[in-house]
Amino acid sequence: MNITRTVTGAVALLASIACHAANVPDPAFDSELLSIQQAWASVNYETPAGDARKAAFNALEKRTETFTTQHPGRAEALIWEGIVESSYAGAKGGLGALGLAKEARGNLEAALKLDPGALNGSAYTSLGTLYYRVPGFPIGFGDDDKARELLQQALKINPDGIDPNYFYADFLFENGEYAAALPYLEKAERAPARPGREVADKGRHAEIAALKAKVKRKLG
Repeated sequence: MNITRTVTGAVALLASIACHAANVPDPAFDSELLSIQQAWASVNYETPAGDARKAAFNALEKRTETFTTQHPGRAEALIWEGIVESSYAGAKGGLGALGLAKEARGNLEAALKLDPGALNGSAYTSLGTLYYRVPGFPIGFGDDDKARELLQQALKINPDGIDPNYFYADFLFENGEYAAALPYLEKAERAPARPGREVADKGRHAEIAALKAKVKRKLG
């Protein structure tokens, strides 16, 4: 065992906890969080689907696990570990993805216990999305009623955000509520830009446009 490395890691861990408890700004944490968000956008929107995307998500999942371990008690880290795991599950597909989805659910639920309002309620959005995209019993834990409750709570916290409006619209579309979905898509289109998240915003706007076209076809 490398004693020096272990002691140094423990000191860094205690410093992280102390900074968070005292509500002291942590530029290193914020920088790594933004870097993870940007890496996720690159993998999700710019990496070809298939083995390349799965490998990239696998590497990013390991990175987010380390980030969470280094910053215990930080809901933001747990949220992004959950987001990466749920995205990796989507890229992986099939029953093999269910384990990742369950890990994502656990991390997002833990984030809600720590700080429900972290990252403008992103844990509610991501957890709600998991509940309507994962198969229901007996295969998985999917539950549309739970999804609706969580997504509506996300909108209460962040009513103008691009993600809560898009995902609630997607949920409504998947449940055949086409007319109800349209206003949320239009609100998502008008959402404020997120500094440093340009790739994510561009990719999400493409998804909004595609879903809006499908909604309009359904409505005739």
